Amino acid sequence: MAKTKTRKISFLGAGNMGEAMIKGLINSHTPPSNVLAFEKDKSRLDYITRTYKVKKAGELPAALQADAVVVAVKPQNLDDLLEKIAAAPVSLPLIISIAAGIPVSRFTDKLGPKTKVVRVMPNTPALIGKGVSAYFGGPGVKSGDLSLAEDIVKSLGPCHRVDDEALMDAVTGVSGSGPAYVFAVVEALSDAGVKMGLPRAMATSLAANTVAGAAAMVAETGEHPAALKDKVTSPGGTTIAGMAELERGGLRAALINAVEAAVNRSRELGRPADKDE
Repeated sequence: MAKTKTRKISFLGAGNMGEAMIKGLINSHTPPSNVLAFEKDKSRLDYITRTYKVKKAGELPAALQADAVVVAVKPQNLDDLLEKIAAAPVSLPLIISIAAGIPVSRFTDKLGPKTKVVRVMPNTPALIGKGVSAYFGGPGVKSGDLSLAEDIVKSLGPCHRVDDEALMDAVTGVSGSGPAYVFAVVEALSDAGVKMGLPRAMATSLAANTVAGAAAMVAETGEHPAALKDKVTSPGGTTIAGMAELERGGLRAALINAVEAAVNRSRELGRPADKDE
């Protein structure tokens, strides 16, 4: 498996997710001297290089001289960046894209069919080292390229390889957008606690840690969520009374519909003519 600590990795864009990946690499013992950052916001670039001691790439061609380049710009800014990359007088390394909804073909159309691209969908808990990601290797990507990409992605948390790129939009809808759904659930549970008389800080702590603990049980036990739910719902008890209200309110249907809407929007973002967020 490729080792990131012996490879030079460059970041085009150093926003929240770019920073999360840089932080993850440094925490995984990649030498800061092997990481380059390129960011048009100079104050942001100064912050990243000062905080993580990584190198600053003043010009785009310098940033492209690496073993792998992580493209971490927003989807609506991607086409302009690809035009500049295409004009750069350098041979392109492995491209790792975290631009939501953007297919590999967008890169190969702009940069040439032989461009090696790995598409990755991380999520925001990567900011605290609790992310989960999925990745897809485009045409021409070799096993060594996938190993390097996986090493980088694993610095954020668990990752899954996807063999069909069409499924990356589904990944976006579930795990990419999923944290927002969970934040809304935590907020609602906290509000309910406050309504029932709990102090806000206590209600939020109870809600957040309950969600975190329940999620950890699913991930670590491997049991089906329905089986774990049944263990909590005693006959005639408090939990089943609450579950009946969730069913009446359509919680599960709402979450399924939310994922579907996010997947459809991810597909829209993948169309070159769509410049919106």
